[in-house]
Order: sequence, then C-alpha cells, then structure tokens
Amino acid sequence: MARINARLYMVVLAALLVAVSSSARESSAATTPDAGKPNIIFILADDLAWNLVQYMPNVQAMQREGVTFTNYFVTDSLCCPSRSSIFTGKLPHDTQVFTNTPPLGGYEAFNAHGNEAQTFAVALQGDGYRTAMLGKYLNGYEPARDGMRQGWSEWDVAGNGYPEFHYALSQDGRVVQYGNDPKDYLTDVASNVADAFVRRTSPGPFFIEIATFAPHAPYIPAPRDADKFPGLEAPRGPAFGARPGPAAPQWLKDIPPLSPAEIANIDKAFRMRAQAVQAVDQMIGRLRATIAALGIQNNTYVIFSSDNGYHMGEYSLRPGKMTAYETDIRVPLIIVGPGVAGGVSVDAIVENIDLAPTFTAWGGGPGGTNPDGHSLIPLLGGKPVADWRRVALVEHRHPGYNASDPDAPPRHSANPPSYEAVRTAEGTYVEYQTGEATYYNLMQDPNELRNFISSLPAAKRLRLHEILAANSSCRGAVQCWQAQSMMP
Repeated sequence: MARINARLYMVVLAALLVAVSSSARESSAATTPDAGKPNIIFILADDLAWNLVQYMPNVQAMQREGVTFTNYFVTDSLCCPSRSSIFTGKLPHDTQVFTNTPPLGGYEAFNAHGNEAQTFAVALQGDGYRTAMLGKYLNGYEPARDGMRQGWSEWDVAGNGYPEFHYALSQDGRVVQYGNDPKDYLTDVASNVADAFVRRTSPGPFFIEIATFAPHAPYIPAPRDADKFPGLEAPRGPAFGARPGPAAPQWLKDIPPLSPAEIANIDKAFRMRAQAVQAVDQMIGRLRATIAALGIQNNTYVIFSSDNGYHMGEYSLRPGKMTAYETDIRVPLIIVGPGVAGGVSVDAIVENIDLAPTFTAWGGGPGGTNPDGHSLIPLLGGKPVADWRRVALVEHRHPGYNASDPDAPPRHSANPPSYEAVRTAEGTYVEYQTGEATYYNLMQDPNELRNFISSLPAAKRLRLHEILAANSSCRGAVQCWQAQSMMP
C-alpha cells in the first residue's frame, strides 16, 4: 500500500511539474517583448535638412528596412515651436509657443501655457513606460535652475550644448560639467547614456528621446570625423544663389546676392554639417545593434527625424531657417519597427503634431490631452489610406533679434515677417502679416522660384484663404482633422 501510494505520489508530482512548467512557459511567453507594449527610440536631430541624409548610412539602412515619409512637415521651421508641437501634438496656436525666447516662446512659454503636463512623456509614463530624455530639451532650459521635468524617469539634458564641449548636463537633477576631451563630445555622451538605458530597462517597455544638438551651428563634428569629406561643397541646385523675381515678397527682395566669400563659407559650413551628423548616424547604428543583441528588435520602434530644415544659399539666403520654403519645412521622418513596411516611401501629408498621438497609441493609453495631430499607425503598413489629411499648417511669428537666442538669425539669413501657410499636395500658400501673399506651385515649379499668386484664379485663392483660416484657428483632434481634410 505504501509502495502504491509512493508510486501515485510520483505520478501526481510529475503531473504537477509538467503543469508548473507549462504555466511558466505560458507566463514567460506573455512577458516576452513581442507580447508586451512596444519600446520606442526617437532620435531628433537639430536643423538637419534632407540633403544630409545621403551622408548617413545607418539612416539609409532604416529607409531600406522601414517607411520613409516624403511629405513630412514641421509646424514652424524654428526649434522651440517645432519641439513644442512634437511633445504635445498641438499646433503653435494651441501651445502658444511661437519663438525661442519669452514672452512668445522658449521653455518659459512652454510651461506658462500648461504644455508640460500634456506631453507624450507624461502619457507614456502613466501607461507604465520608463521614459528617458537626453540631449536638448527646449530653448531657455537651464540645468542648474530647472532640473528634471515632469514625465521623465531619466533626465540627461544640457542647456547650451551647441558647442558639443564645455557644457553642463543635468543628470537626474544633478548638474555635471563636461570638458574638452574627445570623450566629452555631447553626441557621444548621449549615445553612451542611451545605450546604457536600453540595456538596463530591456525588455521594456521604455521610451527614449535622444535629441542631439548636431548638426546645429556652430556645426562641431566629433574629433574623429573632422577630416571627412574633403572638398565637399553645398548642393548647387537651381535655387542656389537665385535672385528674387518681381512678384517675390519684399523681405526676400531685400536679400543681396551671395558674394564669393560667402559661398566659400557656406561650403565650409555644409562640409562641417556633413561631418557633424556622422556621430548621430553612428549612434543610430549602435542603438539598433544593441536592441538586436538584446533580442527586442521585433518589439522596438526606431524613429529618426529633425526639428526643422535648413537653407544654405538657396534664394541667395545665408544659412538659416524660418521660411516656408521646402528647404526649411520638409524634413526627414523615417520609422522602422514591428508591422512597419520595408523599403516603402509614403507621400501622404504628415506633420510633427502626428508624433505624440502615434507614440501614445503605441503605448496603448488614452494619449495626451486632445492633440491636434493624428496617429501615423494606419500609414505604416505602406498602403494608401482613404480620407487622409490634405494640408499641413505652418505658423511663424517674426521673433525679432535676441542675442541670447542661439537661433537669432544672422544678417540676410532669412527673418521673414510673421506668416501663416498651408502646404497642399500641389503647392504652398503663404499669407504674410504685411498683407503680401505667395503661392508656389510645386507641380510646375518644384524649386519654388516663381510666385504664382497673381495668376491664381480668384476662386482658388479664396479657397486657400478659407483653408488657411480654418487650420490656423482649429482646436483639438476632431476640429483640426476637419480643417486639415478640406479639399484645396
């Protein structure tokens, strides 16, 4: 009887062990990266224009493996307004951040208008994500004064990091001073912190934004890259050095021709920008290798973009931004990750207000507070989506000159009057505060050399004005989507 009971005990024990093992496997499968919330790595470069992607092999690899949005626009081709739209999913007239410095912009205006509590970071952290902010936050942020901000689990943010050396970094509220050694190069420091964060928080869920100061002026490359691309010149497209036509706005007519010395300086600056993005590209390759080594690449999205574009000699403008030209408002957006089509270009009109609702949709939570943008997830499969937006809004306020602003426009670099603009599939319509208007028909004039406003039929111009008015006053996802979906 004892032997029978012992045998029965062993059978029951074996069955229990099988059941426990099966349960453990099921539990393990439920917590593998592929079954949980996805991780998100967002790399945001500063002032990076499309013409630099050709020097970034790891970004080009992302294009081969993911989706490239060829008509991705920023709400303003200026750092702080654009970044405010990215964080909140709101247009500038809703964030009330229009410039880089108070009272109309910068870190202080961002906080004063309640934006900090309405970011994707706050939403994702509430959904159980570990969140990290690295590099550049908002113009006017001071590490010693402002410390760590709401919504972030880890915080490694600089104030004036544009020189890439000799900067202060707020690291989870502790201010650390960096020097001039090659190891202190800010993009590399951010790369090291990002890699460590990913390894420490894997399998996730985590969100990390690495906002580099490169390739913003003064265009400082990593020492190891400072001799690359000898003899490289700025692109000499049809718009380079072009002189304004009789219908051009007055601010553009006031720009003098480029001198040989200025062209030489533009070439040098472009070469340094190509050198400066090497460290950004290397960081992307390193992070993608890390997530592959950790086995989480099938549950991790990687996004590469820029806060605004940059002109360098186009329309005779000295290096800068802030215009409604394609050079400044159309920037890269490339996404790889689970369910993302490979090697596909999407020409639907998308905007930086779409990033926050995309991130929060991936996180599975309710998202931020009433964003004006729309999740990009339906477009990531690479197939056309019916009834997508037809226009993107660009809002710019003339900032004046402020010596404390790192984006204070140098003379003749473009500092146009305040304007509102809509970019359609066909072209860009701009209304300036001066009463002037421009319309660049990209189908007939892809280099935007001719203002077609005088030949625009009255009914067409009225319709564009109505669309612009509806978009520049919309509030929230429903109303803004209706405005963005108006047929030109």
